[in-house]
Amino acid sequence: MTTEGTLPTIRSVRAGTAWLALVAVAAAAWWFLLVSERVMTTMQGEGPIADLMWMMMRPGSVLPYLGAALVMWVVMMVAMMTPAVMPMAAVYRGLYKGPRRNLATFVFANGYLAAWAVFSIAAAGLQWLLHAQGVLHGMSLAASARVAGGLLVFAGLYQLTPLKEACLAHCRSPLGYFMNRWRDGLGGAFSMGFRHGAFCIGCCWVLMLLMFAGGAMSVMTMAVLAVFILAERLIPAGPWAARAPGVGMILLGAVVAAGG
Repeated sequence: MTTEGTLPTIRSVRAGTAWLALVAVAAAAWWFLLVSERVMTTMQGEGPIADLMWMMMRPGSVLPYLGAALVMWVVMMVAMMTPAVMPMAAVYRGLYKGPRRNLATFVFANGYLAAWAVFSIAAAGLQWLLHAQGVLHGMSLAASARVAGGLLVFAGLYQLTPLKEACLAHCRSPLGYFMNRWRDGLGGAFSMGFRHGAFCIGCCWVLMLLMFAGGAMSVMTMAVLAVFILAERLIPAGPWAARAPGVGMILLGAVVAAGG
């Protein structure tokens, strides 16, 4: 085989390293969540994961509970939001002309996930508050049907707001984002990723509240939300891209609340 023939293969392998790293991180996060859900629902097992689950069953011990909940939310955000950042990261990689392109792409994605890690602090605090007040019940830490219905209605109403539409439009316009906010180097990659994550939080923070409707430890709820968030970014843009799901959430929420 000639040297010329091997170059495209080498470039293809190098191009895939950033994606392989992101997929590996996301896969590890989903594995952790599946094990955690199993331990939480059975309350059987030993080791660090079992210890975390026990801590989250004792809201009276505030600091241990908050620490465990924060770990869970950070892992949840990594699992759920890594697929959402990959289309944006692909555009970033195509625009990046400096050295260490794969590393810069991975750093960009990690800046995005770091923004969601900051969001996790507030989410963990809210989970503790709801649990301590008896709003969350059972091993899955789910709200009652009436509260779950209210959360669905709230999420649906937010889908109809100009803020949701503006943040979603940003998430669908990576070229415009990079043209206006480009920063060189690894520090610039992280900064742009973090800022993009902040826009994404503005788009999706209410959707994350639905974790309390389906169960804070429900992997199925996480998977449904992850697919929905990714789909929002990939479907053709239009005035009903966010509004149609919003109307559906409001109707579903009303049915769930009435049934409770």
